[in-house]
Amino acid sequence: MTRRADPLRHFASDNYAGICPEAWAALAEANVGHAPGYGDDRWTAEAADLLRETFETDCDVFFAFNGTAANSLALAALCQSYHSILCHETAHVETDECGAPEFFSNGTKVLTVPGPHGKLDPAAIDHMVRRRSDIHYPKPRVVSVTQPTELGTVYRLDELRAIRDRARAHGLKVHMDGARFGNAVAALGCRPRELTWEVGVDVLCFGGTKAGMAVGEAVVFFDRALASEFEYRCKQAGQLASKMRFLAAPWVGMLRGGAWLRHAANANEMARLLERLLREVPEVKVLHPVDANAVFATLPPAAAAALRVRGWRFYDFIGAGGARFMCAWDTTEEDVAAFVDALKAAVREGR
Repeated sequence: MTRRADPLRHFASDNYAGICPEAWAALAEANVGHAPGYGDDRWTAEAADLLRETFETDCDVFFAFNGTAANSLALAALCQSYHSILCHETAHVETDECGAPEFFSNGTKVLTVPGPHGKLDPAAIDHMVRRRSDIHYPKPRVVSVTQPTELGTVYRLDELRAIRDRARAHGLKVHMDGARFGNAVAALGCRPRELTWEVGVDVLCFGGTKAGMAVGEAVVFFDRALASEFEYRCKQAGQLASKMRFLAAPWVGMLRGGAWLRHAANANEMARLLERLLREVPEVKVLHPVDANAVFATLPPAAAAALRVRGWRFYDFIGAGGARFMCAWDTTEEDVAAFVDALKAAVREGR
């Protein structure tokens, strides 16, 4: 009996991809000799400075192992236990954090609001704040936006400004879940500052893992007053790496030569190619605009099952229906073509 060979690359998640060369090289460079622990090393200092250069402002930077910790600790820093966090109903902090934002904030409630294609409707902020203001209801404190959204769409600058205006009108802080922030910057062709502090973002959780690192997220406080004692939250939550240089060094490798943006642009381009090829298959329907590196589509059930039998992996429980296909920093045109060819063959067999 011969063993089935898996496809070279999957489309289930950009987490499936390996470490990109720039991050790997920086890790190897940091792995020479001894260095102080707990962030007192030159790599951590350089990574933080490079992030300040990237955003063109003086901000406070902290490094965490993963996105759940980064988002949850950042939100906890903005809230008291009797507050609430407003986010889109498909937001990762609501659907995929296992209650971590509530846990780390000692009970802050996450309240969801609607909006088309994964984007929070600014008018919904007014509704959620005004619907109740009595002491029996958790007081709204933060608006959390996901950029790009869980449905692969990207907030434009005017959309972010509208959210900022509604948030500021109600005295709310703005948190951005940027697990794929590089893909949003590449998609819009703007400067990172334009997507963050210039449109009112108080704290950004900048994703490194999905960008091509092994692990590591950066929590960037543009409102530095909100970062007070954040290092204690990191320590208490098990996020203070003793060998911090290995969390920080990949950021140096990614930022100093612009690899984070190049790789994000490639992932986006491959998603657009995948969308174009999927639209050529009459039995497939693309569900949302493809702004970044995700494509959502409905497949004939028999074809989806046949693809999985052949080893292709993709999720159908994320978002608002359909299957999700993620392109990564290392996805190639050949990968996309191979998948679509397999899909077409599966559709023909299912007729």
